Amino acid sequence: MAQSTKKVTDTVPKTSNIEEVVVLGYSKTQTKPQNATASVTISGERLENRPNVSFLQSMQGEVAGLSVSSTSGSPGSAKMDLIIRGVSSINSQSDPLYVIDGMISNATQFRNLNPNDIESSSVLKDAAATAIYGNRGANGVVIINTKRGRYGTRFDVSYNTSIGTSFLPETKYDMASAQELLTIQNRAGLGQGANMTPEQIANYTTNTNWRKQFFRTGITQSHDLQISAGGANLSNYSSVGYMKQDGIVPTTDFQRFTLRNNLMGKSKNNKFNYSLNIGLGHSVRHQLEEETRGDINSNVIQNPLLGSIVGLPTLAPDVYANGQDLLNGIGSDFSNGNNVYVLQDILKGTLPNKLTETSIIANAALSYKITDDLTVGNRTGIDYKYNQRIFARAPWSYLALVVASSSGTEYGGVEDNVKSTDLTFSSITNVSYKKSFGEHTIDLGAYLDYMKVHYEATSGRQNGLNPLNWSFGAGTGWIPFNPATPNIYNPSNSTSKITAGTLAYFGTFDYDYANKYGVSGTVRRDGSYRFTGDNKWATFWAVAGRWNIDKENFMQGSNIDMLKLRASYGTNGNAQVVTAAYGTNPLIVGTNLVRDTNTVGLGYNNNNAVYYTGVIANPDIQWEEISQFNVGLDYMFLNRRLEGSLDYYKKSTDKLYSPINISAITSLYSINGNNGKLQNEGVEASLKYHLFRNSDFKLSVYANTAYNKSKIVDLIQNQTTGSIRNVVGGQLAEWYMIPYVGVNQSNGNLLFLDINGNVTETPDVNRDARATGKNYLPKWVGGFGVNSSYKGFTLDVHFSYQQGAYKYDNQLDYVYDSTTVDGYNVSRELLNAWTANNTNTNVPSLFATNFAYNGNSDRFLKDASFIRLKNVVLGYKVPSEMFGNSGIRGVRVFLQAENLLTFTKWQGFDPEPTFATSTSVYPNMKTVSLGANIDF
Repeated sequence: MAQSTKKVTDTVPKTSNIEEVVVLGYSKTQTKPQNATASVTISGERLENRPNVSFLQSMQGEVAGLSVSSTSGSPGSAKMDLIIRGVSSINSQSDPLYVIDGMISNATQFRNLNPNDIESSSVLKDAAATAIYGNRGANGVVIINTKRGRYGTRFDVSYNTSIGTSFLPETKYDMASAQELLTIQNRAGLGQGANMTPEQIANYTTNTNWRKQFFRTGITQSHDLQISAGGANLSNYSSVGYMKQDGIVPTTDFQRFTLRNNLMGKSKNNKFNYSLNIGLGHSVRHQLEEETRGDINSNVIQNPLLGSIVGLPTLAPDVYANGQDLLNGIGSDFSNGNNVYVLQDILKGTLPNKLTETSIIANAALSYKITDDLTVGNRTGIDYKYNQRIFARAPWSYLALVVASSSGTEYGGVEDNVKSTDLTFSSITNVSYKKSFGEHTIDLGAYLDYMKVHYEATSGRQNGLNPLNWSFGAGTGWIPFNPATPNIYNPSNSTSKITAGTLAYFGTFDYDYANKYGVSGTVRRDGSYRFTGDNKWATFWAVAGRWNIDKENFMQGSNIDMLKLRASYGTNGNAQVVTAAYGTNPLIVGTNLVRDTNTVGLGYNNNNAVYYTGVIANPDIQWEEISQFNVGLDYMFLNRRLEGSLDYYKKSTDKLYSPINISAITSLYSINGNNGKLQNEGVEASLKYHLFRNSDFKLSVYANTAYNKSKIVDLIQNQTTGSIRNVVGGQLAEWYMIPYVGVNQSNGNLLFLDINGNVTETPDVNRDARATGKNYLPKWVGGFGVNSSYKGFTLDVHFSYQQGAYKYDNQLDYVYDSTTVDGYNVSRELLNAWTANNTNTNVPSLFATNFAYNGNSDRFLKDASFIRLKNVVLGYKVPSEMFGNSGIRGVRVFLQAENLLTFTKWQGFDPEPTFATSTSVYPNMKTVSLGANIDF
């Protein structure tokens, strides 16, 4: 267990801490000295009582080599990016594998998993740890173990509660006030201010802050009741949880109900062991439409994040009471800033949506010791999710009314209803043999792993809603289909069904000699439905070794408590060659890569026909193959006061899933296939030092850091166009930009450098772009902090950081665009734009003729590095004697803040999310909360 993630505990005998158990794949465990893998375990204490819907958000900065980015701060969003040791592919899935209580999870959002139910979470990083998962472990593995009761313990009841407020981060775009914007409009000859006199501008009184109009302070609350008890041969843990989080956008929120029961038992002779884990969850979520629709990310009409910045401050809010008033006032004219009124109408709830998810995660495990050395077991479980998403454009909304008006129909509005069920069945059967003789110990395992996925989805759309009796999601108010006008109020529907599966068998081997030396190995044979022929099956393997140097005779009498050198090498496969959408089961995408498929539909004269889909199948497609070398050092010094680890790794991905160019005579320019090689190389370090450890005062400091650099080793053909390219010898997704060098002092145009280093106003966007040595993925990630306690008080402070990520700030591009000042607000820096009388400036002329090159230049390519005060908790444990015989055993109250401070050069809402461009990313909220833990 990486001690940088554990809170300080009371002083215990030296061997107690060293013999901590490390959780590995398929419920395997090892003591820390015996572990030869690069893995880190995070205590549940680090994750509980945090005001985050998903525990993944709380893992940021906790593990060296793990990059955690919340790509949307919208409550309950599935947009979480976890990257372990760099992105391992150009196009394929790069998310780690998630395992809950020994069973593989079929999606990654975890919005229905209560973080307070988690006992620990382990991150497996090198091939020695992940090869046991074969084709699934190529991008690392995150193992989640939920809480269980303990044998021989009393009946315990705990109640945890918290309530807090969330608010929107500030931006640094330095936007113009109403009078400043009118002045810029006057100089540009555009918009309302074009014909206004200086006196009229000075006396203008409206100055609307659209940020205040569009956003609110959200309330977050949570309540959890936990019950645990254990007898001699039976133990149980049960919990009930509720969470509600309001979004900072009024139309967004999240509610979750959870129920968990973990039962564990054994026979009197300890030969038979069993467990039954059941987790139920139900959540309801309202989200912005841009959460799942990239086509409206830059659409100010539907995006409050963009509208709050560029909405014209010269316009008064709440001018129109409803959609009909707005239609009467502006018709279909969105110019002159009218778009902000459409957005205000939407935020009144005229585009309602609801995402409902019901989930069941259940598994039963049995094991029987045939002899003291030989054990057989099975773990079988299901992961079930039922989702329903309803979206509507209310018939009284402006957008519905304007569409109906423009099409000449009586009724507008639309309602979508999409339902899906995802049932994943898993079964793992194993036989294990462990024998010690003298100073030798061998541990053998054989496994059979079977998984089957059943997925079904239906969707329906109704065009035309009657405002007199339409009710959201009720199916009322639908205008019936009329054969006389078949293209009006025409409903549509679709259905899909997918069955997918994998099968694997593998063996493990562990050998230890005298607790000094150890070797381990894994060989796994994997089969996947996604491929065909000889590519359906593949073999992956890993070997690892360790040397416990502290056990050597020459180390006796030293201040070294543990010093362990370890090394590993192995391979994994990545069968998820097509990236699944956030929160989607990766097994249900890319179902027809190797088989030709045709589509049935209406052809000539509306007759049924079969026609080509436009995608040529490639039967030679196979797994991406990832090989990884790792060498590491774990240490504990000075009676466990100083502890940490150091790792170096080199990871290569071969047979990248990437387009292969073919002759255009085939009607296509490329075909999907395996093409290329990618390398990730890096170092990781973690450190913790216990400064004080007496009965009253404890103080520890810790830090972890990781550096990763990617390199394209091989491709059939380099990318030669676009701002982001993959080129042999360069980084993954490297920015190719034209250098921006300032303003032409003679005419106010923008100046750039061509490929030969000459200054030009008209660069060639393909020829003159060159490698910048930058991409949007951080090179350094990590965290640091302090754990402290004094008598009944505790103070824990945790920072996270990233460095080396460069992103294109197209939001900044927008607010520097003087051609849009008639309809959008701009930066006040445009007041310093070049003119014949103001030539000594770095702001181009309002009339510059070459603004179009901005998107291809590095003018707005900005550093998104940050240091964030991720979490700070001040707690106090009330003395137990204050409660007398009330039945209350203990009370702890705490005040905590999440994402409170961020130190960054990035000017937008949030530098954290993994994105190339910035517009419309729902930022992570700042949250301050007060809570209590009560034990009975």
